[in-house]
Amino acid sequence: MSLARRLLPPIAALRALEALDRLGSATAAAQELALSQSAISRQLQTLEDHLGTALLIREKRSLRLTPAAQDYAVSIRAALGSIANASMALRVGPKGGSLSLAILPSFGMRWLVPRLPDFARRHPEVTINLTTRLKPFSFAAEPFDAAIHFGDNWPGTHRLQLMREQVLPVCAPSLLARAAEIPALAKLPLLHIQTRPEAWRNWFRLHGTDPGALPGTTFDQYTTIIQGALHGLGVALLPDYLVDSELMSGQLMRAAETAPVSLGAYHLVWPDDRPPAPALIKFRDWLSFQTEEEENLPR
Repeated sequence: MSLARRLLPPIAALRALEALDRLGSATAAAQELALSQSAISRQLQTLEDHLGTALLIREKRSLRLTPAAQDYAVSIRAALGSIANASMALRVGPKGGSLSLAILPSFGMRWLVPRLPDFARRHPEVTINLTTRLKPFSFAAEPFDAAIHFGDNWPGTHRLQLMREQVLPVCAPSLLARAAEIPALAKLPLLHIQTRPEAWRNWFRLHGTDPGALPGTTFDQYTTIIQGALHGLGVALLPDYLVDSELMSGQLMRAAETAPVSLGAYHLVWPDDRPPAPALIKFRDWLSFQTEEEENLPR
């Protein structure tokens, strides 16, 4: 038996470790894996025995991972993801390969997904698997071939610009009787998005205003921040393509009489430490035509 085979732990035990790390409790891990808590405990004990090292800190009736086990779980999560993607690709059996793509939820659903039928018609041999990720990650630790990302601050990647994001301040009519002057907006409740922590500050400075402190409610996704704006919670700085229908219907209004401005762009990014797979090359080349069409649209 080879050394690698002797070191390979049981998959069931690795799944238990990954679930405990991700979910934070043996109870939650047991529910997800359809096992009892005692079965989870036995799987983890089996893993400790196999590796010959302690992985768990046992406190009364709770279990948590040691720091070394947490680092180990990160690698195991990536490996399990790769196995799952390879199994899915084999089951689907695409002749042209598959592409595992991480997407931003709002941009992916509003911009990318409506265009994907065209890619499928042109390249029926390629299967695309989509997964949501809100922040940059390590391509070495996550089972993705590429990602769609906002901004150009992702070291170790090549990138293709897809679309510049145009933003404007909007709010519910119940919050403002009419559009306000730009300095006055800083005194209103502002809604923030986690992935753009400096967006409001940069917007004010772009308009020649130093706003000072900018407290306000923070959201992790555009779908929820739009709901916050619709219900009068505050003024949101949103991409115009996400709120066109709400502005036309009158559910939202422009909080200031300013034209949309760009604070950054969306990119397709892929790791620069390995050659792109054929499926990624086809997808990247197809996207380059989509960006050319986008540039020709009237603003």
